[in-house]
Amino acid sequence: MADAAGIEIQDVLKTYDGVRAVDIDRLRVEPRSTLALIGPSGCGKSTLLRLVVGLLAPDRGTIRIDGTPMGPGSRLALQRRMGYVIQEGGLFPHLTARENVVLVARDLGWPEARIQARIQELLELTQIPPEILERFPTQISGGQRQRVALMRALLLDPDVLLMDEPFTALDPMIRSDLQRELKEVFDRLRKAVLFVTHDMAEAAFISGEIAIMNRGSILQRGSFRELVRNPATPFVTEFIRAQRPLEAPDQSPT
Repeated sequence: MADAAGIEIQDVLKTYDGVRAVDIDRLRVEPRSTLALIGPSGCGKSTLLRLVVGLLAPDRGTIRIDGTPMGPGSRLALQRRMGYVIQEGGLFPHLTARENVVLVARDLGWPEARIQARIQELLELTQIPPEILERFPTQISGGQRQRVALMRALLLDPDVLLMDEPFTALDPMIRSDLQRELKEVFDRLRKAVLFVTHDMAEAAFISGEIAIMNRGSILQRGSFRELVRNPATPFVTEFIRAQRPLEAPDQSPT
């Protein structure tokens, strides 16, 4: 499909015990673009990411990745075209960082030379010292675990990258460094990225476009300044007012 989005969500509903968790008419993330998804705890952000990656099935509606609908017959192939990073990295504690990174590639039968070449590319991209890969997750810092998780998500060179509040548990200084590094990675790789956060300053820094979510629905989408100047609902106004600062952070040219 010539006009296929990296991610397209259409008429998607997901409920739990009759309570609406996600109810979205349409949401698109274009190839080579980043969309930050923000909202209060429990608004459905993480559920939406799990729907996109195929860990949950919607009650109705369609999710497409580069034009291909997600479903039982396509789920595994589409999951291999997506990188997924969750809070605190989600690394397997009994495996070294290297073993975590290469797990799927080895399962797919990649030759060792190809795996090692890809690791070298990702070490350069993520600025991880090579010796970190020989340690277990409990032996490295939170910031290093997140870099390793990013390496794992990028190993197969996916078309789509999903990130679910990856910096929530980190020290503010480490978080600031990782935000800057991650934005540089996004700008360099130019993949379709859906980045979930609860922090408006982080959303504004990471992405030029922000979608505000509440009670399972997208209330408004636009740049930080558009959301501040022309809020679509009283909730958007109150959500932005509750966060500081109300000026968009400086961003590097893209």
